[in-house]
Amino acid sequence: MTAPLSEQPAVLILNGPNLNLLGRREPAIYGTDTLGDIEDLCAERAETLGLAIEFRQTNHEGELVTWVQDARDGADGMILNAGAYTHTSVALLDALSVLDLPVIEVHLSNPYRREAFRHRSFVSPVARGVICGLGAQGYVLALDALARLIDLGE
Repeated sequence: MTAPLSEQPAVLILNGPNLNLLGRREPAIYGTDTLGDIEDLCAERAETLGLAIEFRQTNHEGELVTWVQDARDGADGMILNAGAYTHTSVALLDALSVLDLPVIEVHLSNPYRREAFRHRSFVSPVARGVICGLGAQGYVLALDALARLIDLGE
């Protein structure tokens, strides 16, 4: 990630596999908002908070790991919805472990109300906070939390 052109704190919002299918994929679980809708919500909230955001999605674990590594050189905070990689990726855990910035883990659904394999997160041990089960609103709440953490220098 390159440093933002503005003086605003920069938040990287990363989304993992299958989140590009939001709005069509299991709407009873994930809601009807598309990833584009969520990006728009985030852009609106970021503007009111004085944050610059970069919003990305990938279906590839290695690309997600690279983005996390690159965040060291330009992001002030991160929101991460790693999708299924939350429950499987030691590589993602390792990349997150060397970040010196606050990370908020977000899930649209509540993994603890779902299959047992979703109860384990490789992201949570290194995340500053976890927001789950609140749909697209979870991203907005994560931006609010990051704005405060960045402002406090935490």
